[in-house]
Amino acid sequence: MNTQEQHYLDLLVDIRDNGSSKDDRTGTGTRSLFGRQIRFDLSSGFPLLTTKKVFLRGIIVELLWFLKGESNIKYLVDNDVHIWDAWPYRYYSKQNHGNSALLGQKEFIQRIKKDALFAQKWGELGPVYGVQWRHWKSIKGGEIDQITTVINNIKTDPFSRRHIVSAWNVADIEEMSKAGLPPCHTMFQFYVLNGKLSCQLYQRSADMFLGVPFNIASYALLTMMIAQVTDLELGDFVHTFGDVHIYQNHMDQVEKQLKRNPRPFPIMKINPHVKNIFEFKPEDFKLEGYNPHPPIKAPVAV
Repeated sequence: MNTQEQHYLDLLVDIRDNGSSKDDRTGTGTRSLFGRQIRFDLSSGFPLLTTKKVFLRGIIVELLWFLKGESNIKYLVDNDVHIWDAWPYRYYSKQNHGNSALLGQKEFIQRIKKDALFAQKWGELGPVYGVQWRHWKSIKGGEIDQITTVINNIKTDPFSRRHIVSAWNVADIEEMSKAGLPPCHTMFQFYVLNGKLSCQLYQRSADMFLGVPFNIASYALLTMMIAQVTDLELGDFVHTFGDVHIYQNHMDQVEKQLKRNPRPFPIMKINPHVKNIFEFKPEDFKLEGYNPHPPIKAPVAV
């Protein structure tokens, strides 16, 4: 049995059996717990869940988008990744309520893809993850590139306890909320010991069925990439949660997933020649031995 994936499944059971009903921002309703943690040994396989197929290409493209420091969905749309479509479309619909020329979401995304000026106006999510990672505004008037800084610090002072990247910029939360979403994965910290790099993520709000499988794989991959560019071996990915929940309209899907037995994690091969974190491309990642159960679809709560 894949005991590492079982930790994720056990947390689903914990929420189902011990969680409390809780209203939420989307109006969907959740079953919720507060304060949980799971971990994965990255040296023993890439933690891409096997009890349902996970859209790896979307994870890779989104992570590269974060690392570019961008906040417009056009890069994602151009690469046929649509995990962020609903938020800017919601904002566009509110701003154009009652307009007979209002586009449907499908037409809206096509317009984003084909019309650069339209994309510039309506594809913008505000100062979300990539902006905070790469362009945090300094009170002195400049910008702080947290990713470059943390990599340099890992290289020069590996045992520091300050290898932290934060996306929770209090001054920008309101702006992020207009067309995007304030960061759910709010901060992460790297830790070096015995030549191995580990990462711990704190996630304030965790959609356990849909979002968390993406988050696990995304931060595991980021840790692998940073380990490569800092010449370190792989340690653990530790995932710490605040409000961890299952949406009420995902409960049937969760029951279906829990009936499946986890299979061995696959192996992620990364192009060993890339030594600059900002030079990775989608084709630099190759997954081997992924044998998941079929995907399980569920609606996204916006």
